[in-house]
Amino acid sequence: MNDEFRLHKARQRTRRTFFTDAGLGLGAVALSAMGASASPVPPPGGGESRGTRRSGAKSIIYLHLSGAPPTLDLFDYKPELVKHDRQDCPAEYLKGERFAFIKGTPKLLASPHKFAQHGQSGTWVSELLPNLAGVVDDLALIHSMSTDQFNHAPAELFLYTGSAFPGGASMGSWLTYGLGSEN
Repeated sequence: MNDEFRLHKARQRTRRTFFTDAGLGLGAVALSAMGASASPVPPPGGGESRGTRRSGAKSIIYLHLSGAPPTLDLFDYKPELVKHDRQDCPAEYLKGERFAFIKGTPKLLASPHKFAQHGQSGTWVSELLPNLAGVVDDLALIHSMSTDQFNHAPAELFLYTGSAFPGGASMGSWLTYGLGSEN
């Protein structure tokens, strides 16, 4: 990235864009930290609320394995995709979208692996992870992340920094800033 572009982006940076880019991540970390130390608020009427419990987690292990099998083959069971496997992709999914290296009408492709629900949570897990299926209730799987980046490298950069362009603060920087450092 050239210096002129970087300077232009820095001049455009306002308080609002800063909080847009960074606030959600830092806010989620802060909320998580507050939730771990605070006791749950009792429901009106003094009764016990279902689903409120104090978290026992003291740390997080975040795994992002570049080159690993896609989540579609591990945790992301899509029965409708299985139903329409190898059919042409519907035009409404392609309209107005950019895709790298795709010409013509792409085909839908489901995972070739079998899935089953495991644990009390009923989490779908692929046959590729038979041992993980036994401890699935101890995991937190996030299925809601998305980006408009269509190539892996900018999408990963967006995941870690909130921007598809190099130069933003990383997830680790915000965690250290928000929670403090042990050293």
